[in-house]
Amino acid sequence: MSVKYIATDTAPLYVADTGSKLRLELLWGDQAQLLEAGAARSKVRARGKTGWVDNKALGDRSLLEVYLIDVGQGDGILVRTPDGRHIMIDGGYERSKQPSGKNAADFVDWKFAKDYGLETIKLDAMIASHCDADHYGGLADLLDVAQTDELDAKAVQVEAFYHAGVGWWVNPANKQRWLGSTSADKKWLTQLMGARTAIMAALKPEAQPRLQGEWAEFMGHACKARTAAGTPTPLRRLSQKDRFLPGFEGANSGVAVRVLAPVERQVEGKPALRSFGSAASKNTNGNSVLLRLDYGRSRILLTGDLNTESQRALLDDYVGTRMEFQCDVAKACHHGSDDVSYEFLAAMRPAVTVISSGDSEGHDHPRPAIVAASATTGHLQVEGDKLLTPLIYSTEIARSIQLGRPLRLRAPDGHVHEGADLAALRVEASVTKPGDLNPTKVERSMGSTLVVAGLIYGLVNIRTDGETILCATLNEADHSWQVRKLKSRF
Repeated sequence: MSVKYIATDTAPLYVADTGSKLRLELLWGDQAQLLEAGAARSKVRARGKTGWVDNKALGDRSLLEVYLIDVGQGDGILVRTPDGRHIMIDGGYERSKQPSGKNAADFVDWKFAKDYGLETIKLDAMIASHCDADHYGGLADLLDVAQTDELDAKAVQVEAFYHAGVGWWVNPANKQRWLGSTSADKKWLTQLMGARTAIMAALKPEAQPRLQGEWAEFMGHACKARTAAGTPTPLRRLSQKDRFLPGFEGANSGVAVRVLAPVERQVEGKPALRSFGSAASKNTNGNSVLLRLDYGRSRILLTGDLNTESQRALLDDYVGTRMEFQCDVAKACHHGSDDVSYEFLAAMRPAVTVISSGDSEGHDHPRPAIVAASATTGHLQVEGDKLLTPLIYSTEIARSIQLGRPLRLRAPDGHVHEGADLAALRVEASVTKPGDLNPTKVERSMGSTLVVAGLIYGLVNIRTDGETILCATLNEADHSWQVRKLKSRF
């Protein structure tokens, strides 16, 4: 069974070989397994559905695909290279802490099991950009074998796992969590996580130092991961010293994955990362893995949760080479938080910015000033009195729901409740905030309770052949694609 790829911006997947009835709309680069060749249309399997596509829309060019997944508050990214390799970066909060009960693990499962029709999720690299729960939780769900029933795929294989080096440890002084010891001048974090053997040793109950809490549980799952050959998945730290993500130097698929941060130094005879202050969050966020995907003339920058202090430090580290940060597409730092350096945004100068944010109370992301700053520092392109770039996407804004009021309720015994009878029924709901283990209970009348009748997740698709970049989100009204295209400029 041969594989084709959609060669037009969008393409209808028809129900039959004739007629205009649609099953769904396909997107440039979508994989289509050819089931039956026809004169004008061919029968294919795409996006987990079977239907017919016009032959003129089928081609042989595989693209670089980047999926910025709607995980609410947090990050979740899946990258597919033109030669069919996959990199997963972060995954959002774990399912149990998600109001929707979904995170990036569910999208990755759909991609492999439904879209590709495979029984095994095969990741060539998994990366935890840093040790905050709204980034690694979805990775933990994917690696936790106890959650196999949550997946349609039957197995998960990971060829390599990478982390940023900063981790949560047990503080020997008070048994609370901390980021470990520092240099004598307090300017450097020196208790860094290393490779698989050292991590396994740090998970033992008697270990000194010992990894702590949920982060330790997550690293335990990572240590149990296996490659396609059945061997233990290698675990190691990433830093700018690597220059490239191992195996992604650009030789095979043409995609190079540059590692620009965290910036590692030798301090007091140990590998060390900068300390950006006494607040732990400044250091977990500030030492995020910073990646740049290069393919042809296209550049895509993935920034984790970098903050003002770390961005200013990077500007100093890359004096004379700040063009390393310039890109066509940028994942916004820290979900659109205002803890961002304007100078760093100007150094990135993206044509497209994608903000991964949720509607969690207490965060209020993205912040208005940062949306504006992302526009004013973006690459400006105007054509025919129309603004082409910069473009600003938000997974939260791209998400949409259809709400309706219940008209009648049919009980298992066949009894139908409606009108005053329906209004007399009481509904008790559990309302969960992202990351909150203590949901709030709400009780109200069934007749006045809104029901979610339809949901579109705020997934932002980025696709490129190395020359042209396509950005796409789903339309709420008819589930068609809203597409914007631009030329790569590097």
